[in-house]
Amino acid sequence: QVQLVESGGGSVQAGGSLRLSCAASGSIFSINAMGWYRQAPGKQREMVAIITSITSGGSTNYADSVQGRFTVSRGNPKNTVYLQMNSLKPEDTAVYYCKAEILRSGGQRWADYWGQGTQVFVSS
Repeated sequence: QVQLVESGGGSVQAGGSLRLSCAASGSIFSINAMGWYRQAPGKQREMVAIITSITSGGSTNYADSVQGRFTVSRGNPKNTVYLQMNSLKPEDTAVYYCKAEILRSGGQRWADYWGQGTQVFVSS
């Protein structure tokens, strides 16, 4: 069993900051890329930020809409990922989901696992 648990969502005024955390647990052999996605009401889920494993160089990729405002990082222990969100805008309001590419202990294939989501609301 693998579980991803997000935390850190909440309400903030425009221009404020929030930090999201996500921790993966369970029968995990290895984790490759981890990242954040979001889904606003009535819209499709979209990629926000992705970071590869430290052993793969820890490279990052951001959506154009958050470039320069959000920072994704891997934590210690290495099964965690963070999203520092600065200069938040009302259009950042969404449910934020953590995703990880995981190889389970005893498994043979990599698979994507998702967290349950955490709500971020930015008021104008």
